[in-house]
Amino acid sequence: MKKLLVICGPTASGKSALAVECAKRLNGEIVSADAFLIYRGLDIGTAKPTEEERQGIRHHLIDVADPRDSFSVSDYERLATDAVGDILARGKTPVLCGGTGFYMQSVLFSHAYGDAPANAEIRERYERLAREQGKEAVHARLSEIDPESAQTLHPNDVKRVIRAIEIFEQTGKKKSAQTDGDTPRYPFEAVMFDYPREELYARIGRRTGEMLKAGLVEEVERLLLDGVPENAQSMQGIGYKEVVEFLKNRGERGTLSDIEESTLSDIISKNTRNYAKRQLTFFRRMPALHRLAPSAAEVAAQEVIEIYEGRR
Repeated sequence: MKKLLVICGPTASGKSALAVECAKRLNGEIVSADAFLIYRGLDIGTAKPTEEERQGIRHHLIDVADPRDSFSVSDYERLATDAVGDILARGKTPVLCGGTGFYMQSVLFSHAYGDAPANAEIRERYERLAREQGKEAVHARLSEIDPESAQTLHPNDVKRVIRAIEIFEQTGKKKSAQTDGDTPRYPFEAVMFDYPREELYARIGRRTGEMLKAGLVEEVERLLLDGVPENAQSMQGIGYKEVVEFLKNRGERGTLSDIEESTLSDIISKNTRNYAKRQLTFFRRMPALHRLAPSAAEVAAQEVIEIYEGRR
């Protein structure tokens, strides 16, 4: 089986351009692992690659969901593993690219859930809790009984969060204490640009400013006018939720003043920096990860190919 190439890392680190360059050299296709690129109409705030930026390389798992709908990790896993299988069947190289770690993990590993049998009563109780009080309430319960598992499972991954609770409530043992673990589905090599923190933060600030200049506020207004609820899953992405809150507090439409735009940019940049820290913590634990010195995509791609082919 061909190896997968994984290009991961924090937001604004140049993943998309590098993935395109590598896919061109490896006869590859890109499978996006981003929780918000899946939504149609969310273009500016997600830095969705344009047709020109894709350079003719086929991209999967972009624009596959309506922004009014919820989209689970299980939905992603099903579509992404199908895409990877199709790419491999056609003799091409899958390039998994993105910054949503729990999406990426769902493709790279099949998950073992312990020896405890399924318990319909426990599952229904926590599924009802998720419906009535939200996914975070279920995740909070897991944090109480098994904080180690809670650290590795995202609140959106309700199915696996409930399974971890189910194991504990039936056996009294934490899922994190079991040795079953995760099994790699495919051989892979992973790469990530390793920016100095201040340089990464400067890139985040520049990109936030570019998004606002490109019409992020207008994009959010259009989505709301099209009937996307402000509490929809799609509107919880960084950039979107801040603009929604800003517009609510502002109470009027129209062009933002320079001061308003600067204030909004600062808020989005700060939240993005905090998210980038969490991304870095997650990806630095990834097996087979190679850290790359920052460079232009065309230059870095040659190093990545050598890593992928085992020449480094």
